[in-house]
Order: sequence, then structure tokens, then C-alpha cells
Amino acid sequence: MLNLVIFGAPGSGKGTQSDRLIEAFGLHHISTGEVLRDHISRGTELGRIANSYISKGQLIPDDLMIRVLEHLIDSNEDYARDGVIFDGFPRTIPQAIALNKLMADHGEKIAAVIGLEVDEDELIKRMLNRGKQTGRADDNLETITNRLKVYHNQTSPLRDFYIEQGIYHAINGNGSVDSIFASIKESLAKAL
Repeated sequence: MLNLVIFGAPGSGKGTQSDRLIEAFGLHHISTGEVLRDHISRGTELGRIANSYISKGQLIPDDLMIRVLEHLIDSNEDYARDGVIFDGFPRTIPQAIALNKLMADHGEKIAAVIGLEVDEDELIKRMLNRGKQTGRADDNLETITNRLKVYHNQTSPLRDFYIEQGIYHAINGNGSVDSIFASIKESLAKAL
């Protein structure tokens, strides 16, 4: 079974490339960002808590994200049968350690981490354009700048964590969607 993590800074194309990987490999998509945005739009308690962090460009506390993820995995047996792609999780080393434990508890492991590496100027440009197109409230320059700062301080250390495990695959995330996806498939073919 194939379980993947797609990793990269905000605006690196994780969602776009996740869609391609889902179609190519028949994976289930676990996007913690989508789950949280759904809760925010429905005004649930989790949504209110999440929004208090997301609206400032901050990460959700590790223990809360881990509980959300455990609930998602435990409530869908298709994930265990078909494999998943984790998009937007983990974002910290404690979350990565918890994910490894959760997968082991289900008799599984992460096969590969796809690291989309994109120039910072390009990231900002992409997110500003996305904000204009979708109306996402967190895609404004002030929040983007804070999100990238949080990413560099809290999330980018995961790159070294996964390199040490031998499962990180650096992908140049600059370029066309098709060329990036071709690089991902080529990297996975060599690794799996």
C-alpha cells in the first residue's frame, strides 16, 4: 500500500499535485486544511478554535491536529485498504513523530515524502493570485508573510527529519504543473 506525504511551503502546489497523485495511484486525500476550513465554514467548535490560529497565519496546536487526523483515519476503513496522501500534515516534528506512530499502530508506514521546493517570490505571487481567484481570506500579503515565517521556523525542519529517514524526495516546484508532476512520478518510480 502506498502512503505519501506531500510537503512544501504554502503556495508550493501541494493541493494541485495531490490531485494528480490521487488520480494516478488511486489514493485517498487527507487535507487537514480542507477539514479545518470546512469546520470554520460550518461554525463548529473546532472551526472556531482553528480560525483563531489560521486567521493570524499560525499553525494549529499539535495535539489538536493529531486528534483530528486520528479521527479521520479511524473513521474511514478505505484509507487502510487503498492508501492515502497527507496534504498539509505533518507541519511540525512532533506531528511527524505522531504520524509515524499512528501509521505503525495501523500496520502501515509512510512510503515517501514529496517535497515541493519553490522560490519564495514565486510562492508569494502564487498565493496572492490564488487569493484574488478564490477569495481565501488567508491569502493576503500580511498573512502570507506570517505563514511563510511560521513555515520556515516550524515546518521546514521536517525536511531534514524525513531526509534522515531516507524517504524525502526533493522536487523542483517551479515550472508547469505537468513538468512538476512528471518529476514526482519519476522520483517515485525510482524509490518504490
